[in-house]
Amino acid sequence: MESAALSRIGLAGLAVMGQNLALNIAEKGFPISVYNRTTTKVDETVARAADEGGLPLFGHHSPREFVLSLSRPRSIIILVKAGAPVDQTIATLSRFLEPGDAIIDGGNEWYENTERRISEASPQGLLYLGMGVSGGEEGARRGPSLMPGGSRQAFDNVADILSKVAAQVDDGPCVTYVGPGGAGNFVKMVHNGIEYGDMQLISEAYDVLKTVGGLSNQDLANIFEEWNRGELESFLIEITADIFKVKDEHGEGELVDKILDKTGMKGTGKWTVQQAAELSVAAPTIAASLDCRYLSGLKEEREAAAGVLEQAGISNEALRASVGAVDKKRLIDDVRQALYASKICSYAQGMNLLRAKSQEKGWNLNLGELARIWKGGCIIRARFLDRIKKAYERNGSLPNLIVDPEFAREMAQRQGAWRRVVGLAIGAGISTPGMCASLSYFDTYRRSRLPANLVQAQRDLFGAHTYERIDRPGSFHTEWTKLARQSEAGVGAHN
Repeated sequence: MESAALSRIGLAGLAVMGQNLALNIAEKGFPISVYNRTTTKVDETVARAADEGGLPLFGHHSPREFVLSLSRPRSIIILVKAGAPVDQTIATLSRFLEPGDAIIDGGNEWYENTERRISEASPQGLLYLGMGVSGGEEGARRGPSLMPGGSRQAFDNVADILSKVAAQVDDGPCVTYVGPGGAGNFVKMVHNGIEYGDMQLISEAYDVLKTVGGLSNQDLANIFEEWNRGELESFLIEITADIFKVKDEHGEGELVDKILDKTGMKGTGKWTVQQAAELSVAAPTIAASLDCRYLSGLKEEREAAAGVLEQAGISNEALRASVGAVDKKRLIDDVRQALYASKICSYAQGMNLLRAKSQEKGWNLNLGELARIWKGGCIIRARFLDRIKKAYERNGSLPNLIVDPEFAREMAQRQGAWRRVVGLAIGAGISTPGMCASLSYFDTYRRSRLPANLVQAQRDLFGAHTYERIDRPGSFHTEWTKLARQSEAGVGAHN
């Protein structure tokens, strides 16, 4: 199917995400050309465009025809697997591109690969954007959250398209020019890290309510539906309620209970934790969620450990019985508050990581605007992102969400419930690493004095790393062992 007129934009890579984004663009009235190395995908997409309302989408079987079907300056979105396939697709298409044309990579790419490609494209006069796309297959079709970074000109060339294609919320489309270089990919990576934390915290709330509270899947569906009408309103809470309702078509009960407890991952969570370590930013909730995915993968080891430790005298039933009867109504409300407070800490960690990287790279990221574009379309979309946006609008140099006056009040109101839930889970032998990590982060951050003085003294003793004092300026070193022996000798002589 050839277009008589030139298309406004192109898209290469027609797996489901690519097809859905292309159809979204066409549905918004922008003629689009599509290409895929496997030509059956092209024909499939063209057929879908016809079926979904005769949309202005035009398929091409050769890369040359595809590129030449686009109006100049050309803009091509590529949605292929991150890494080498992106480089191969760029190489295939760039032979036919001209100076001023732009490539927009919409995959979950490592930000340094985007920065390398920007440098490689520059001598040819090509513009380059690395654009995070969140919302999954449904979001791509109905309106995703878009996080483009790289060439400002490349963004400006397609800003009108992206603004129509993105999810729409009360204060505008869920897209903004994030910043130069690999900023867009980095922001999407941290978004995914926050997503890891969110999912872990929700799973812990489920575990406590089910295991300690004895709640059924129907009870849980009702609870999560109720939570989704309040401060926890979000995509992940909404879909969790739906998950509890689905019956198993192959047997009795609900499907969720038949799913193997091993969690997969694609790497963005690991990248987030690695970057936090590189930048010396504490992100314990996100790190705990990653650790839990690793431990979940050790299914056979965990089953063996359960047997060995039960024989050694650790009984799950005895631990759960030790916490006694619980007031279910109070437990449900406590878990809701603990989940909310833990989420604030997780988002605070993600935002601090973004700010640290922005300072290192000179990206000038607008944290309030990033919170705004996450309000719709994306996996972590949630009601309280509007509150995060407003916190950064009140104070652009806010050091941590926890100390925003509104969030500080909320943490103070919820800390009692939060501590009860964590304490109850520990007593019952149920691991809540995300909630524990968030609470430890909160308690560590809010204390004006930590036991780090002892750690620094140890470092000075065995490595002469020196220390600072609280009562006078300068760096100091002490011969700790020698003075300790002298002190012992003095005590002995005195005795």
